[in-house]
This record gives sequence, C-alpha cells and structure tokens, in this order.
Amino acid sequence: MASYARELKVAELAVQRACLLTDKVYHSRVKGTVTKEDKSPVTIADFGAQSVVIGAVAHSFPADLVVGEEDADALRADKNTRDLVWGLVKDTIEESKNLENEIGLVKDEEEMLQMIDRGNSEGGAFGRIWALDPIDGTKGFLRGGQYAVCLGLMVDGIVTVGALGCPNLPVDPSNPDGPKGVLFSAIKGMGATIRPLSDISSEGKTISMNQLTSLSEASFCESVEAGHSSHGQQASIAKALGITKKSVRMDSQAKYGSIARGDGDVYLRLPVSATYEEKIWDHAAGSLIVEEAGGIVTDSTGKSLDFSKGRTLKDNKGVVAAPKNLHQRVIEAVVAELHPSL
Repeated sequence: MASYARELKVAELAVQRACLLTDKVYHSRVKGTVTKEDKSPVTIADFGAQSVVIGAVAHSFPADLVVGEEDADALRADKNTRDLVWGLVKDTIEESKNLENEIGLVKDEEEMLQMIDRGNSEGGAFGRIWALDPIDGTKGFLRGGQYAVCLGLMVDGIVTVGALGCPNLPVDPSNPDGPKGVLFSAIKGMGATIRPLSDISSEGKTISMNQLTSLSEASFCESVEAGHSSHGQQASIAKALGITKKSVRMDSQAKYGSIARGDGDVYLRLPVSATYEEKIWDHAAGSLIVEEAGGIVTDSTGKSLDFSKGRTLKDNKGVVAAPKNLHQRVIEAVVAELHPSL
C-alpha cells in the first residue's frame, strides 16, 4: 500500500503557504470582494490561495487533477482586481521562497491565472484528484470569524489525504485569547494530527474525539449561517438527544477540526433545500480528519459520503459527524426529525 507521506507533506506546505496569503488579506481593509452567480462572495484571497495551492500540486504531481472552487474569469475581466491578487501571490511566494524546491513557485501573473483555472476538473471515481476550497467560510473570513484552507486528495473516489489550515483557531483551546493558527492533517488509516500553523515542521500531536458514554455530555458544533443548516431543526434534534450544552457556532471546516480535537462533539449540516448538493471541497479534508480522530461522517440518513460522483455529493443529503459509539443514535434522531417516513 502506498504511504502518501509525500502527498501529505505537499498538502501541508501548500496549505501553510495559502494561509500566509489569506492572513494578509484578513488583516487588511481591502478584501476585493466579487459576488458570484450563486450570490456567494469571493475575495482576492480566495483567488490567491487557489493559485498557490494548485501551483504546489502541479509542481509536485503534474499529472494530478484538481477540483477547485474558483476560476479566473473574473480576474481576466478586471485588471485592477487581477493586479491586487498578483501582488498578494508575488509577496507570499517571496516570503516562502524556502519552499521552492518542495512546492515550487508561481512565476508570473499569467501562470497565476492558469493555476487558478487548473481547478476545473469535474472529479469522478478514478485516478488522483485533489479537492480544494481556498477559503472555506468566506463570509466568516469577511466578518472576522473562522475560516479554513482545505485540501484533500481523493484516490479512485476515496479521500486519502487531508490538510486543513485554520488561521483563527486557538492553538490551545483552553486559552482562546492565546496564539492562533493550527494545521490539521491526516492520511487514511494513519490517524489525525494537529500542529501550529507557524511551525509545521514540528511533530504533529495525535488528536482524538472526546470519549463520551452519553449524548447528554455532548455539545454541537454548527454553522453560523442559517442558510447552511437549519438551526431550528438542530435545536429539536438536540432536545431529542438530551443535549443541553450551548452549541458552538463557527464558519467553515474549522468545525470538523474542532470536533476532531475535542472542542465539540457533534457536527450537523442539515439540508436546507431538497435540491441543494453539497460540494466535495466543503467536506473532503474535514471528513477524513474526523474519521481518523475516531469519528464517523455520513449524510443525514446514515449513508456514507460518496466523493466519486463529480464536483458535488449528489448522492447525499446533509452531513452528520459524531463519535463512533454515538453516531447511530444521532442518525436516529436526525432521521426522526428530517425523514419521519424512513
């Protein structure tokens, strides 16, 4: 069996470099926000992060495909925004030039646009395909909350490697005002680790979900945006499970990382529309990290997430992540609330 150690190293370095870039924009007043066709926001940091991550993948594994959230059409049409993004990418590459041998460079503006557009794979069940969300939780990013840079490698439709950079999560959850920025990473079958984003050369600390015997001890981690998951239905499910602790609300796949290291216990993303299909880049890295930390991640009916169907989880509705020993009980409560006819 392949070890995937090199793939994990490249993913970690690429995510770290992208987090350097996103953090610059996070602390800047200029976010360069563009509204996409689906009304969701995209910033200059989304474009810049996608270019440096795909640049790293292309340098290290040139035959691999990438399913990325963004494309460069808006930048090709708007020189001012394109110049802002290139300035960011150029500065970030300069600051991380020590990584050139391992993850390469983005040498000019045209290559930046080409790298962004290399995220155009349609996904599928065969071969090596990376799923990238350059900024998961853009609304959180814009309001000063949590966000994540998320990269997962799927091999024949199975998520095999995952790296999740969370620049605003505390390194020590017991000290929320202390240093921030963590990197979660995992290889399938090898466990999950965490380390500070500022020092990813340090040895990762193995993480595991809280060992609970009853759901009455548990707490939910849920989305800030009600448009991403129904808060009302979630409250009904919490009541049915005897969960009384206040939910932790945050944006992005930082939720997956948080429950993986024990900041919370259960993550529900309940379907808010019969037609909405979850995007694979919103779940690939995070779901692997939770599973490798001792959890189970399924959809709202208990069905495994199927990453082999293209750019979306078209055969799944919603997401439920919980500790192995309690997952089935959570699914029963979710099904009773959402699918009473099942």
